[in-house]
Amino acid sequence: MSQLTVHINGKPYLLGCEDGEEARLKALAATLDEKVRAIGGDGALGDTRLMLMGALMIADEAAANTERLAELETENAKLHKLLNAADSRAVSIIESAAKRIEGMAAR
Repeated sequence: MSQLTVHINGKPYLLGCEDGEEARLKALAATLDEKVRAIGGDGALGDTRLMLMGALMIADEAAANTERLAELETENAKLHKLLNAADSRAVSIIESAAKRIEGMAAR
């Protein structure tokens, strides 16, 4: 297990993580730091409230992304159905054309 220090709103926090996960933890901490600083981390709100608000902002983005993913998966399923229908229609048209050509060739 590794330990590393991340900085949120200019303050150091010592955290533990699995070996090899240090870069990911630093990136996640940087995201939280960005949100906390965007709120206005001048100290008036207090560290706990700043962290909570930053975490809620990230949770909101995650929820929006989850909702968007569900919408895209639904749209993808609809497009696959349309594609399958178009494929079936194309096969039917080609088979029909092949039969007509065979009929003309047999004359």
